[in-house]
Amino acid sequence: MGQHTEKAKAKLHSLNAALESGALAKVQRILNSGLAPVDVAHLIESSPPKARKILWELVDKELEGEVLQYLSEELQSHFLSDMSAAEVVDMTADLDTDDVADMLQQLPERVTQEVLDSMDQVDRARVEAILGYPEDSAGGLMNTDTVTIRPEITLDVVLRYLRRHKSLPAMTDNLLVVNRQNEFIGLLPVSKLLVSDPQQTVREVMTTDAKIIPATMHDTDVAKLFERHDLVSAPVVDAAGVLIGRITIDDVVDVIRETADHSLMSMAGLDEDEDTFAPALKTSRRRAVWLGINLITALAASAVIGLFDKTIEQVVALAVLMPIVASMGGIAGSQVLTLVIRGQALGHLSGANFRWLFNRELIVAGINGILWAVVIAIVTFAWFHDIKIALIIGSSIIINLLVAAITGAALPLILKARGIDPALAGGVILTTVTDVVGFMTFLGLATLFYL
Repeated sequence: MGQHTEKAKAKLHSLNAALESGALAKVQRILNSGLAPVDVAHLIESSPPKARKILWELVDKELEGEVLQYLSEELQSHFLSDMSAAEVVDMTADLDTDDVADMLQQLPERVTQEVLDSMDQVDRARVEAILGYPEDSAGGLMNTDTVTIRPEITLDVVLRYLRRHKSLPAMTDNLLVVNRQNEFIGLLPVSKLLVSDPQQTVREVMTTDAKIIPATMHDTDVAKLFERHDLVSAPVVDAAGVLIGRITIDDVVDVIRETADHSLMSMAGLDEDEDTFAPALKTSRRRAVWLGINLITALAASAVIGLFDKTIEQVVALAVLMPIVASMGGIAGSQVLTLVIRGQALGHLSGANFRWLFNRELIVAGINGILWAVVIAIVTFAWFHDIKIALIIGSSIIINLLVAAITGAALPLILKARGIDPALAGGVILTTVTDVVGFMTFLGLATLFYL
């Protein structure tokens, strides 16, 4: 495995060197015979726009589909937009139906319909079965390419049936057992098939306690199911219990990666499909929205400070110490917010245990508030030799940490109930609350003591 990785890195390095030197013939040879499609896709995504265009044009037509399935949705959409319906059909002919469906979802509806009309009847039915479900559901994630068998046949018949296939679908660890109405009734593990008496029937050997996935299940819930039960594949059924496909671990890994990307990028107000090498104008437009939202929140905090301008004029030390109160509240709130969002994502939080978590966070905030209030009060007194301002900032720290804990714990639940992504909006709202409360408390107490 390590040698394979080193060889791939060496080829990528050689290709980059050839690309920089303009040796396009060498680049084309390495792309189409020296690198796996996934490595070609990685190279394209890791290149600036101009180099991407060159690399894509050098990929052989018969390899385009395999490379395209590993690219981000944004790049897929970009390259697909320049193709005709016939070209898309040719390019996706050898791909799994779930990968084809994912690509078609990047195209305008008119073009998608043209591509479907160009397909043969069997392929079209398979792709439409997936397109009929939301992209983030089990139905949108599944592959319709399955191997099904009946329970009344013997294992010897199953083995002879399998030998008639040139190959089996990737990651076939189980054969799916269905009745004459195609309703799912159990699994026959390939490992059990190989070691059992060939004269036994499928019914005698199959397992009936399989994890069945409804087509409407959200893809993140599918990922949790696979993780919890160490699944390699699982059957997908419709509302009537009819088998319509299966989900394999490679698709689940994509979901896990996309979820992690979403969580990471959302903290900065970015989309998980944000392109590292997107053009400057497009990147500026996307980031401008959240910069504008941040400006509004900053103006709100500044307005609070403006209410106490006379107090600040009389006690200059307040201006020096204000950022400490807001910063401590922001960090404490972010810790709670991140913990609760993670708990939601993992399915750990419910109405039954949220009260315990909420009370725990209040206690933690109280302990840390008192601890750091004492530390900051001592530092402030040593700095400014003013016992009143030391008491004011200590009290403000305790109050703001408690408010931060309450906000960080409750905010994800409130946002989720309103259909808003907590990972995307939670940080901005939390920062606004801790800034406003921190400044209001600190400057309000100072006004009471000094004016």
